[in-house]
Amino acid sequence: MDSKITSIEKKYLVGKKIEMSLVESLTPTLWKSFVPSIGSIQNRVSKEMISLSVYPTDYFQNFNPNRKFIKWAGVEVSSLMDLPEGVEVLEIPAGLYSVFLYKGLASEAGPFFQWIFREWFPKSEYDLDNRPHFEVLGDKYKNEDPSSEEFVYIPIKPR
Repeated sequence: MDSKITSIEKKYLVGKKIEMSLVESLTPTLWKSFVPSIGSIQNRVSKEMISLSVYPTDYFQNFNPNRKFIKWAGVEVSSLMDLPEGVEVLEIPAGLYSVFLYKGLASEAGPFFQWIFREWFPKSEYDLDNRPHFEVLGDKYKNEDPSSEEFVYIPIKPR
């Protein structure tokens, strides 16, 4: 699996969030609550959707699948004007990311992420940075379809 190192500018995500763990995933519930409001969000940068996670600082050093984190379902916007009721805003700070292409069922992504943290990071010139992790769900994303594709953004910093 290859990755591409990219630097992103600050972004604004408009969406909904929920606290959850990997064991008690509430991702489908979150998306079902957010999708009806997508059409009323103005100033969208693209048609892509973003699935984003904000983890506690030491989440990966003391990994426990029962530990809670904040999960977002959202879209990127160019302006925070005229937001519909019921949505929130998250600023994604500028920074370096390693971008991976994931193909397959989201429910079967465990080994993919294990590879990133157990093999890619130790061999790379980077450490994990404490910024949001996110997936860009574009034209080739098909929820729970084996041919689905999404781009996975992992925050990094030079060692």
